[in-house]
Amino acid sequence: MTRLDYVYVGAIILSILVWIFWSNRWKKNYGMKLPKAIRKIPGFSSSVYNFHEMTTRLLRKNGCTFRFKGPWFSGMDFLMTCDPINLNYFLNTNFTNYHKGNDFRDMFEPLRDGILAADSDNWRNQRRIVHSLFLDKRFKASIERTLHHKISNALFSLLENASNSGNVVDLQDIFQRLTFDNICLIIFGFDPNCLSLDFPQVAIQTAFHEMQVAVLYRHLLPSTIWKLQRFLQIGKEKSFRKAWKVVDQFVALHISKERHKLLTHLETDFNVLTYFLTSIADEENGIRIKSDRFLSDMAFNLLTAGRDTIASALVWFFWVVGTHPSVENKILEEMKANLQTESNGKRSTSFKFEELNKLIYLHAVICEVLRLYPSLPFNHIVSIDEDTLPSGHHIPKNLMVLYSLYSTGRMEQIWGKDCLEFKPERWISKKGEIVHVPSYKYITFNAGPRSCLGKNLTFIQVKAIASAILWNYCIQVVQNYPAQPTTSVVLYMRNGFKIRLSKRFAS
Repeated sequence: MTRLDYVYVGAIILSILVWIFWSNRWKKNYGMKLPKAIRKIPGFSSSVYNFHEMTTRLLRKNGCTFRFKGPWFSGMDFLMTCDPINLNYFLNTNFTNYHKGNDFRDMFEPLRDGILAADSDNWRNQRRIVHSLFLDKRFKASIERTLHHKISNALFSLLENASNSGNVVDLQDIFQRLTFDNICLIIFGFDPNCLSLDFPQVAIQTAFHEMQVAVLYRHLLPSTIWKLQRFLQIGKEKSFRKAWKVVDQFVALHISKERHKLLTHLETDFNVLTYFLTSIADEENGIRIKSDRFLSDMAFNLLTAGRDTIASALVWFFWVVGTHPSVENKILEEMKANLQTESNGKRSTSFKFEELNKLIYLHAVICEVLRLYPSLPFNHIVSIDEDTLPSGHHIPKNLMVLYSLYSTGRMEQIWGKDCLEFKPERWISKKGEIVHVPSYKYITFNAGPRSCLGKNLTFIQVKAIASAILWNYCIQVVQNYPAQPTTSVVLYMRNGFKIRLSKRFAS
């Protein structure tokens, strides 16, 4: 073996030793064994076990909060919680004592100094900038225009073909392609055409997926292991670096193209890059908003936030609708009563954003889907100074605090004895309005100062895509299909989402 081989084998042995230690400590501290399949391997594996369900059981057993201390060399020392009192405390009441921290930025390297990883004044300034973008009428119009274009010219063609053939299709793959095309159009004004009849392998989408897989591994392995792999450029860290380079080059190319269009006075549709490049201000609150570095960081952060969260929500939405016929029927009845279903004597195939705001029951269904299946199942922050949580748990300085959004939606003390039941009616008041639930209980879109700026955009895009599909097609989930959540940073289905579909109305 080469010297590199010896180092790699040593890293594997160290990982196994860490796992043995961890398994024993887990049983001693939390009163339960890890599953047999898991105890045989040195790490979590999404193919054999559901990390989110295991975490939920642990949190139930330990009063919604527990502290885990791994061996000193493992980098695994954290507090896990889903307690709303604690969530409100560190996301709102004592927000200034908790930040993303260096470990988060290290784990999510490609975010660099973007809004999703930034702290302090840098984060506040970027949040103001993004908020201004989201309030711009041209931005909302751009989202509506590009989404309707993709639905009419790409999604329906693909669904029509699948309907005519009667073949099983992977709806999860379709949604990932659709939302990736759409977010690229919104940010860059460029359509990579991932959503095509031949399901092409598009380099940028593949690279983006590779990076997500590598980030997952960074969560599952002791930090000493993945950082050693990064240093040696082996394993997932090697493919991560290659994928990152592809994405970086893609973003840089489109920034350059937009600059050229503006310099040569070529016509261009509104997109995020043109918004910043045509801004009156060259600098805002110390941020050079026209610099390549800012544009690159902003583009990648919005790409990350805008693709998978919507695709994930759509996957679980159609899983619920496909397995709850009464929910589907209520949505269709509401659409018939509130939407303009015909235009110039022809059936409407998609609907305007403004119309979709009338659909209260559909909104409640989406709320309930995201309660049980949040797109981002967990998040983490780091303490700046030592602290004591309302639950009584001591927080030393620089401790990672993990909070499970997935578990929060499944706690009886928060949602009642029917917490595991899919029940959209819990979101509708007697007056027929959407019930307000404090964000620290309904944590899907985070809470406090870091609450998600794109919440309303998420709802409207999910409504637009879901209503267009439901109005035109019947979705039939493959019989006995196992809907198992992935162990990942985004909550998808482990084996995709296999369905058959047929036209709802004869042509």
